Amino acid sequence: MGVDATSWQKEQVSRAYVHALATQGGYTICDWNVDKDGVDVTLRSRGLMVDIQLKCTQSPRAFRGGYSFDLDVETYDKLRDPERSAPGHLALLIVPPDIGRWVTHQPEAIVLTCHGYWASLQGMGEASGSVTTAIHLPEHQPLTVKAMSTMFDTARRMANATGWG
Repeated sequence: MGVDATSWQKEQVSRAYVHALATQGGYTICDWNVDKDGVDVTLRSRGLMVDIQLKCTQSPRAFRGGYSFDLDVETYDKLRDPERSAPGHLALLIVPPDIGRWVTHQPEAIVLTCHGYWASLQGMGEASGSVTTAIHLPEHQPLTVKAMSTMFDTARRMANATGWG
């Protein structure tokens, strides 16, 4: 078992992962220096926005065809708020237990050895707990460029429903 990374190291590798995907997808990314709204990054595409809370773990909890993550209720409530102008999502990045394996150097590449999953929290119901609530991140929802496109589809539907789009 590797040394447990600090929270800032987990946050930074999560940001690097999302930045790489957003760049490949042609999305603009905004990093928030204060996480008071439950959002670490916002993606933009032609006026549409998607908010993402990033979490990272070295010891994922497998749960019925995916993973489970205990998100604090305050953040959960902010991300599921029906009055949001951008849909709220949770992204969970899973990294190897050994921090030395997170990034590998090859002759013509630097490889991030990690994978991520996502869940839309927009419009979800009340939290099941009072301090944290378990969020299910299905295996069939890997965090990819295609997933980001799906997130923007939700943003487009929200904008059209409110007359913004």
